[in-house]
Formats: sequence, C-alpha cells, structure tokens
Amino acid sequence: MPQDALGSKSSGKKRAGGVPRVRSHTDAELQYYRDQDHDIILPASFSTCHFGTRARLHDLFLHIEKEFEALYTENLALSGPSSQKVKAANKLRVQTSKIVSSFKNDSVSCRMVREYVGHRDGVWDVAVSRGGTPVIATASADQTACIWGIDGGRNLLQYTGHSGSVNSVKFHPSQDLILSASGDHSAHIWQAAITPDQLRVHSSEDEVDGSDREDEDDGGGIGGGGRLSDGGGAASLRTPLRELTGHTSVVIAADWLPGGDQAITAAWDRTANLYDAHTGELLSQLIGHDQELTHCCSHPMQRLVVTASKDTTFRLWDFREPIHSVSVFQGHTESVTSVSFTREDKVVSGSDDRSVKVWDVKNMRSPLATIRLDSPVNRLAVSSTNVIAIPHDNRHVRLYDLSGNRLARLPRSNRQCHRRMVCSVAWGDDSLGARCNLFTAGFDRVVYGWNINSFKEGKD
Repeated sequence: MPQDALGSKSSGKKRAGGVPRVRSHTDAELQYYRDQDHDIILPASFSTCHFGTRARLHDLFLHIEKEFEALYTENLALSGPSSQKVKAANKLRVQTSKIVSSFKNDSVSCRMVREYVGHRDGVWDVAVSRGGTPVIATASADQTACIWGIDGGRNLLQYTGHSGSVNSVKFHPSQDLILSASGDHSAHIWQAAITPDQLRVHSSEDEVDGSDREDEDDGGGIGGGGRLSDGGGAASLRTPLRELTGHTSVVIAADWLPGGDQAITAAWDRTANLYDAHTGELLSQLIGHDQELTHCCSHPMQRLVVTASKDTTFRLWDFREPIHSVSVFQGHTESVTSVSFTREDKVVSGSDDRSVKVWDVKNMRSPLATIRLDSPVNRLAVSSTNVIAIPHDNRHVRLYDLSGNRLARLPRSNRQCHRRMVCSVAWGDDSLGARCNLFTAGFDRVVYGWNINSFKEGKD
C-alpha cells in the first residue's frame, strides 16, 4: 500500500522483509523457495519444447483422470454406496481435475517489450494516456510523478510539486492534464503537455534529470499555469495548476469524472471528496466508510463513482441525479484494495483476502463471478476487451476474463520480472498504436511494458 507523507509504510497489510534466520541447512532451503514465491527456474532447453511438453502432460493427466473414474465406478459396484468412499472419490476427482487444468495452454501470448527505469523508490501507480500522445504516467514513493514515452522508454517530464509520496496518477479524458494524489494530504492538477520532439527516442545518456529550478506562474483557468524547465534531459515541473485540499490524512487515490470538469479523491481520513476541477472548490464530502479508504474509480461514461476501503466493503455513489445515492457492496473478508468499472455496468473488486469479484452494479447482493487466488491483490485494471489484469504481492500478474476463466500469467525470468510486489497495472489504448498495451508497476522501482496478444486475433 502507498506510503504517507513521511515515507513510512502504511499500517495495512504486512510486507515480507528482512533475511530469515537460518535454523538448519534444510530449513534455509525451504524458506528460500517460499520467499521466491515457489518460482522454479527450468533449464533453457525446456523452453524449446515447452508447449509440446505441456500438451503431452495434459494428455497423460487426462488419461489418469479417466483411470480414476473407472476405479471409482468399479468400487461403487463392488462395495455398494458408501458416503465416506464417495466423498473421498469425489475429492480425488476434484484434485485431479485441478492438476489437469493447470496444464492447459494459455489463450493469450505475453511478451515483455520495454522497461521504464528512473524512480528512486517504489512505483505505486501507472496510468496510460487516453488517446493522442503515446505516453504513460507513474506515481512513486520518491515524491515524484513522471511521464514516459511508451515506445522510447524515456523520462520526458518529472513533477516534483508534492511533499509526500505520490500515490496515484490519472490522465484527463481530453486535455493534457494529470491528476495526482499524495501523502501530503492533497491532490494536484498539473500540466502534462508533451511535444513530438520530446517523444523522439534518445540514447540512455540523455535520460538525466532536468533543472531543479522552480517557475512560479499561477496562470488562469484549468489549461494555463506553471512553465517547464528543461535542462536537456527530463523536463521538471513543480507548480500545479490547482491544488485540491480538504483532507486531513493521506490522499490515496484520485480520478476524473466523465468530461473532466470534476475530480474525486479518496483518503485515509475515511472520506472521499468531490471537487470542481476548474476552481479547486470542494463540492461534496462523501462519508460512510468505517475505515481508511484505499482506492476510488470513476465510470468512463456515467457519473458513477466507486470507493474501496479497509472496512471490507466498497460503495457505489450515483451522481446522475441532483441528490446522489449510495449502494454498499459486501462480499470480501479483508480490505478491498481496488475497484474498477468495465465498459458495461459491471464493477471488478480486488482484496487482501486473495480474491477478485465481478459485480453487476444493479445487483449488489452477490457477485457474478469470484476468482480465488494465492496472494493479496493490488490495483487491478480491466481492458476494453474485458480482460482483468491482476497484480499480486507475490510479484505475479495474472490475466482473467469476466467469467473468472484464467487466460494467462505474465512470464517470469531473471531478466523480465518484478523483484518485489506488483503495485499497479494499466491497459493501453489501442488507438495509440504503441507496441505495449499493458503496463505493470512494482515496488522494485521499475515499470514494464508488455505486448498482450490473443491467439484468436493472431500473432504479431
């Protein structure tokens, strides 16, 4: 979870840290493999026959499953009905089916294309521009937010206006603006205009920090404001166009409402605030959660907002009428860490209880689908084709569809994987024409760009 203004870890989930004390040689080896999240490094020769081996193993386990079913039927015929034997046989059949399903080939291909390196501390959030300029934005515990060229991988702009950990970033729906939330109890709106010259690919020698000087210019209106200073590398910006204040604790997330005229923030003071993005005026304070908020998200087309909390619930706020209404969704057993709308009227929620649930906004009684996982879930994202990207504490990223079917897991190797928890993921807009369409941000200070391609759509 993102940090507060002083850089200390939150009091929420516990993270793995430190070196375990060696009790014996055998115990040390076991602990090492636990810390490595059960990743098994296979010889290089295995990769050449990977898919053939998987297919062969899949056939073998199908044969084993049929043998178990035959034995099960024979035992019933010989000994008659027995509830205990039936339960044992059913349990065995379920376990065998799980083994067989684990050897099914992924329905999408995943290839790491580019990495974005430059932050000095963990990266909490990543966002993709919503059309036009092919750039991404990142929020880091190093108290900065950065804009990167997707294809070039170059740091184009560094925002240093916050005095605390930057916990989230969001691009404006139609303007060159970014909304960032911070541990300094505020959210900022700042200029993010990138020129074609800045997007040109430069050598790594040019990827240096820009000038640290501060330019004061309040500007007038939402599109005016602070000038950029460019020292030959990444431009530097310190002055926001608007500063959204009113929270009394860490602002953990923020998002634009449709049209970009208003903004919503979520904070550890258990409230969400609605602001006028043009003036910075606080329009409404949303109260109801019993514990700290962890995330907020706005519907891309309707005036609907969801807020997630450590109180194990998330709330749907409907601003389509003059007097807003609220619905409470219950179903998780631990902190709800993220919520995201799909293009239809569905909400996807992730939790520390190691599950992801898909909900219909019109039915809050029970989820449409539940995905059981092996690690707490961080800030997930849903693509325009309804693929859920799920980042985990255990450094994995998994892909599922809205029905709960597993599609793939991002590959892991010594060269292309996060070495610490994956904090956030974001899908790219196909209209950008970039090679990367999925981005993962980790607490190892690195962001990776991936090419995700469905086998049904064909390969590159």
